[in-house]
Amino acid sequence: MNYFNLIKIAINALRRNKVRAFLTMLGIIIGVASVITMLAIGQGSKKSIQDQVSKMGSNLIMVMPGSQFRGGVQMGNSNSKSLTLEDVNALKKQCRNIVALSPEVRSSGQVIYAHKNSPTSIFGTNLDYLAIKKITVANGRVFNDNEIKASAKVCLIGKTVIKNIFGENFNPIGYTIRFNSIPLKIIGVLSEKGQNNFGQDQDDLIIAPYTTVQKRILAITFIQAIYASAISEEKSQMAVNEMESVLRTNHKLKDGDENDFDVRTQAELIKMFSSISDVLTILLSAIAGISLLVGGIGIMNIMYVSVTERTREIGLRMAIGGRGRDILMQFLTESVLLSLIGGIIGISLGIGTSKCVASIMNWPVVVMPQAVILSFAVCTMIGIFFGWYPARKASNLDPIDALRYE
Repeated sequence: MNYFNLIKIAINALRRNKVRAFLTMLGIIIGVASVITMLAIGQGSKKSIQDQVSKMGSNLIMVMPGSQFRGGVQMGNSNSKSLTLEDVNALKKQCRNIVALSPEVRSSGQVIYAHKNSPTSIFGTNLDYLAIKKITVANGRVFNDNEIKASAKVCLIGKTVIKNIFGENFNPIGYTIRFNSIPLKIIGVLSEKGQNNFGQDQDDLIIAPYTTVQKRILAITFIQAIYASAISEEKSQMAVNEMESVLRTNHKLKDGDENDFDVRTQAELIKMFSSISDVLTILLSAIAGISLLVGGIGIMNIMYVSVTERTREIGLRMAIGGRGRDILMQFLTESVLLSLIGGIIGISLGIGTSKCVASIMNWPVVVMPQAVILSFAVCTMIGIFFGWYPARKASNLDPIDALRYE
């Protein structure tokens, strides 16, 4: 029996029991649609995280303070004093694979103008910080080296701060605000960036010279973080190695000592967040995949019923020369066809659901071709796996007993 006839017979058999065939396919439909939707949401989240981290800065490298260990013994948390301006100057002089470098000190507090106030954060930086973090000035100017040296009371503010204390569409250039009790003159307005994927408002900030924040707001002499930009993405690891070497020398760490600082790159951040997203995607897809298993069991159950109902038909086919192999292929084709039709409907439903999620809930989704191909492959395997045993049972029936079956 050729494959065309097998498919034709299988289609006719399914048409005779349309409702039963659809209900059997329902488990496959729901399972495939769920898996595709979960994978689309997972991949969309992963891509969104990668894009968001990339927007944080060009070839970004971050140095954060850490705990110092000597001889395997923790000497205490040094996160408040392990980085200094001497470190910044040493990195500038000795690291050849870095094009921009900025210290950072930060504080949270109230920004006040007249009778209005609002909670926000202030970041103390130098001139390179804006380029490293891809921040631009929409109006006004950036503070200069002389203002940094003089710890000048000047600042740049984000659009959210303007909205909270001045109102929409207000030009605050030249006005003086207070951060806690320190007056700061506004010399520039930052371009709007909106919220990132972590729910953080990137426009709710004030940027001032790091010396101003150090001396006038925090009253400290150390640095809370160092941000740098490598020459290129390919040179990032070389820049990290240089920075670690310079900082270890500057901190007088011996060969056996642990670093009292942490150096992280963009690639490490992407890898870390992507791994979390991958785990969640796999977990959700595994849960959705249970529907496929249930659908496969449904196919096996219905094929058993079909074999029982068509026992006389099987006996008649064998009596006129049908071989066991032909009977096996006939029922196996029906099983695979059930699974594939359910898979096609499920794929369409999954793609449609993914688009609805993207448009209605505004979540990032990416439907990957690999997921569609994998769904076809899984549906075929389910049809073969769960249809094999009922088909085998049908092919092993005795023709005489089958003809006598009532």
